[in-house]
Amino acid sequence: MRKQEVRTGGEAGQGRGPGPPAGQVKALVDLLAGKSSQGSQAPQTPDKTPYDSRIQKCQETLLNRAKGSPELGGPSPRLTSLLLVEGLTDLQLKEHDFTQVETTRGDWHPARTIALDRLFLPLSRVSIPPRISITIGVAGVGKTTLVRNFVHLWAQGQVGKEFSLVLPLTFRDLNTHEKLSADRLLRSVFPHAGESGPVAAALPQILLILDGLDECKTPLDFSNTVACTDPKKEIQVDHLITNIIRGNLFPEVSVWVTSRPGMAGQIPGGLVDRMTEIRGFTEEEIKACLEELFPEDHTLSDWVLRQVQADRALYLMCTVPAFCRLAGLALGHLSRSRLGPQDAEPWTPRTLCELYSWYFRMALGGDGQEKGKASPRIEQVAHGSRKMVGTLGRLAFHGLVRRKYVFYEQDLKTFGVDLALLQSALCGCFLRREETLASATAYCFAHLSLQEFVAAAYYYSASRRAIFDLFTEGGVSWPRLGFLTHFRGAAQRAMQAEDGRLDVFLRFLSGLLSPRVNALLAGSLLAQGEHQAYRAQVAELLQGCLRPNEAVSARAVNVLHCLRELQHPEPARSVEEALESGALAGLSSPQHQAALAYLLQVSDACAQEANLSLCLSKGVLQSLLPQLLYCRSLRLDSNQFQDPVMELLGSVLSGKDCRIQKISLAENQISNKGAKALARSLLVNRSLTSLDLRSNSIGPQGAKALADALKINRTLTFLSLQSNAIRDNGARSVAEALAANRTLSVLQFSSNSIGDGGAEALAKALKVNQGLESLDLQSNSISDVGVAALMEALCANQTLVSLSLRENSISSEGARELARALSINTTLKNLDLTANLLHDQGAQAIAVAMKENQALKSLHLQWNFIQAGAAKALGQALQLNKSLTSLDLQENAIGDEGASAVASALKANTALTALYLQVASIGSRGAQALGDALALNRTLEILDLRGNAIGVAGAKALANALKVNSSLRRLNLQENSLGMDGAICLATALSGNHGLQHINLQGNHIGESGARMISEAIRTNAPSCTVEM
Repeated sequence: MRKQEVRTGGEAGQGRGPGPPAGQVKALVDLLAGKSSQGSQAPQTPDKTPYDSRIQKCQETLLNRAKGSPELGGPSPRLTSLLLVEGLTDLQLKEHDFTQVETTRGDWHPARTIALDRLFLPLSRVSIPPRISITIGVAGVGKTTLVRNFVHLWAQGQVGKEFSLVLPLTFRDLNTHEKLSADRLLRSVFPHAGESGPVAAALPQILLILDGLDECKTPLDFSNTVACTDPKKEIQVDHLITNIIRGNLFPEVSVWVTSRPGMAGQIPGGLVDRMTEIRGFTEEEIKACLEELFPEDHTLSDWVLRQVQADRALYLMCTVPAFCRLAGLALGHLSRSRLGPQDAEPWTPRTLCELYSWYFRMALGGDGQEKGKASPRIEQVAHGSRKMVGTLGRLAFHGLVRRKYVFYEQDLKTFGVDLALLQSALCGCFLRREETLASATAYCFAHLSLQEFVAAAYYYSASRRAIFDLFTEGGVSWPRLGFLTHFRGAAQRAMQAEDGRLDVFLRFLSGLLSPRVNALLAGSLLAQGEHQAYRAQVAELLQGCLRPNEAVSARAVNVLHCLRELQHPEPARSVEEALESGALAGLSSPQHQAALAYLLQVSDACAQEANLSLCLSKGVLQSLLPQLLYCRSLRLDSNQFQDPVMELLGSVLSGKDCRIQKISLAENQISNKGAKALARSLLVNRSLTSLDLRSNSIGPQGAKALADALKINRTLTFLSLQSNAIRDNGARSVAEALAANRTLSVLQFSSNSIGDGGAEALAKALKVNQGLESLDLQSNSISDVGVAALMEALCANQTLVSLSLRENSISSEGARELARALSINTTLKNLDLTANLLHDQGAQAIAVAMKENQALKSLHLQWNFIQAGAAKALGQALQLNKSLTSLDLQENAIGDEGASAVASALKANTALTALYLQVASIGSRGAQALGDALALNRTLEILDLRGNAIGVAGAKALANALKVNSSLRRLNLQENSLGMDGAICLATALSGNHGLQHINLQGNHIGESGARMISEAIRTNAPSCTVEM
């Protein structure tokens, strides 16, 4: 799209200034004032009353025209807030509307929104209003409804107050003219411009609405259209529209075009000032739509909703409002057609063709007699439906081939449509009638998919007796005999159609051969059992369309949709089973690749995350690239991918269509070159939020490339570079980026040989960074010097929530720096110091700080050579601390004395919920102290004493506590020398405990018979508690 001009702040509130050429401005002023271009000069101070009265008449006309319109009950939220988009994607330009919805899984691209009442206003104080605006949306999403609502609200003075006049036109109106001048164009919608009255002193702001560009009978050609600046000259309609959009005619008039996405691409992006998109239904709106269809039968609407939700493909398409209503009506008819209890749960449609077959049956029912009377004879039904398909079907088919979606009486005559047939209720369910401004009658199918269904039914019927190619429409072609020959021709044309316009037609054509559709339409549209002669051969023919290519195209994926419609799911099923079992690596044929691409779109398993780890080669990945664009989350771990594959993935991530939010490339063979390719994509990507590069070899240079991208990227929130040997230089590069980046919230640097130099650089960044929330520096080489720098930063930082320094070289001196920071910092909630060298002195310093700190919730001090002295200090801190919920002291020899100190604190503490004391040299005395504490404590939920030696005496003490304790949920007593007696004591005690959910008694020399006895006792006394023996 073109960049709009920028004006100074003082000009921002003003209207658009005078534009060239002056003659056009005068001509339009004269036209709206009711004078010819040869009229007299406008007076300096005109009387605006006549002009205002004409505007008022125009508003009254628009309001009268809107009366009785079913769409104007009040705009829905999705039509009062549109998505601002930056242009059309390749998917929108090249694919069928259904494919767009299916591929994106019904998720509209995250985008900035704009309210309807600000649709034509500047976006900022330094921009100007758009002259050319385009609103796009797939067929049936509500573009015309949006326009009618806008015009209705403008006529009531609620929106578009910046416009003196709004002139709504549809391409259905314009198609009735061969040639038209700009003057006649405006007069056709504003007939109140009279021949008398004063001329307006200044050009009023006008909005010209051109609704439905996709219905224009002649494509716009901006390359070869001759410029025209004379508003009185009559030219071809498509040339007229082209010149208005270019600004050759009426440059001061704002123009709003609506269109399906593919047709909107006719207008060069450089001419478009603003592009918006109508989003589809949300889950709540689908439910509301179905409730509106059956307002007096909530049971029925709930049943229909359940059927829609049961099939993911059907549910995705219901995000399109028109499809949702069509599906709701068809399913409602299905439910109401149940005859008795034996039909309480009729098989519901699971394919498009089955759904539309039910809609066809509903249409037939409407054409029959009233409920309660005898239905027409089956011969009459069959005759009526086949006559309809023969007439409307030919119109639908050739319209589809010609890209023609609106028909007029001349078209109907050309294709032999009986006008009397259009009055039937059967036709009324398919074809809509609308009067144009030129008093002509326009007809269109209620939805594009209905035209495709009727076209497929016509082709199916006609191809059984046709001897020439039906696509040539009477032209010269080689003889084609037999249904299979014609089906092959249709499949070839669909595969060759670059815009996918025949995709859904081919799905319907395939679906008409399925047993279930045949059963539904037998006697009315199809002959009983006639599908059996062709079904297997058509399935083989479709699979033959899947040939080796560099990439799996949307046409190939559509073949899998056709096979599903045909009820031949074997290719997709075999790949799905391999995907679930991890055996996908052996399936690499074109059929398998297409099936995998299909599953990436429709499988529930791939909806949240597509796990393609351990199964992809470079070739298969390359073939899937077009489909990977639209996966939300991709897991590509352990595929031995090297740098060339990263070039391919980088091209995917750089695409405008890219919807990937998370990608994991852990445990591959990516070096700095591959990292650089990914980094280049991050410069332009706007969807990726998570990048996992664990266990590769990107090194310092790869880290630098990613860091440079982070300075610009504004979407990535999670980055894992664990085990990549980035060292201090790599850490410094990323730290430099963190000083500028405000969006990255999680950074994982574990196992990267980072020393004090890297830690100091990160500390410097943390002083200014306001976005990072989690920093993982586990398993590096950071000593007290690096920790001192980090803690100094922590005193100033107000965003970091989680910090892992486990498995470094922090001594008691570094612990004192940690303690000082904890006394000041008020935001850090999780601190992991596992496997350092704190000893008692360091842990005691931290304990003192915890008396003051009221922010930290989780503290890990495992394996730090802590003994009883530090445990006592921590116990004293716990008596005062009100924030810590989890304390990990496992693998520290605190002994009974330390355990007793911590237990004493538990009697007073009301915050701690998890306590880990595994392998802490605790005996029966420590266990007895803990038991006494548990009898009083009401907050501890997890107690882990694995690997101690509490013995029978300790078990009895804990058992007594369990009789009265109601808060403990998990108790781990694995490997504690409990013996049979101790285990029985615990099992018996559970009879009075209703809170414990899990207990581990493994490794306590209980024996098989004892285990059975104890398991039975626990099952009897505490059935909700699970036990590990």
